[in-house]
Order: sequence, then C-alpha cells, then structure tokens
Amino acid sequence: MSQINVTAPRLPNATKEYDANAMDQFFAILRRYFSQLDNRGPIAAASQFQGTAVIAGLSFSPNPGSTTPSLPTQTNLANLRVGDVYYDTTAGNVLKVKV
Repeated sequence: MSQINVTAPRLPNATKEYDANAMDQFFAILRRYFSQLDNRGPIAAASQFQGTAVIAGLSFSPNPGSTTPSLPTQTNLANLRVGDVYYDTTAGNVLKVKV
C-alpha cells in the first residue's frame, strides 16, 4: 500500500548541455518521490476520534504516550457512520464495525 497523499514533484527544466549537478538534483527529486510512494505510511480505514468530533480517515497515529490508536468507542456509536471502526470497551476493547 502506498501513500495516497503524495503530490508529484515539480521537475526542473532540462539544461541545454549535460550538467552533472543538475542531473544529481533531478535524480534526487525522483528518488524522494518514489520513496514517498513506496512508504506504507498510515493506514486509512475508517473514522478517528479527535476531541469530541469523529472524523474520517483512521491514521493509526497513537495518542501521545500511548500505543493505542485514537479510535472512537461504543459511546460514540450514534455519531459513527455505517462501516466505521470503533472500540467496544464493554467487551474488552474489541474492534467492531458499525453496521
């Protein structure tokens, strides 16, 4: 899975004659771009809990000082859309999908 939010770089214009520095810069730009495309990056799957709002785009960026993703719980069920992922804390933090 590649990054979905990667913007294609602006490539420099060609020089009239061969210039090793210009070519090095060109290839560096391409290497960086392809590296971004190959980066697995965050996983986008469903909704994420941010403050009191439920937003789209689960990123699996953990809360500061925690290894748990910031997912909504069953208390936010009314605000979730069908297909959104949430923690059911009453069942021992089981991941569920709203149906």
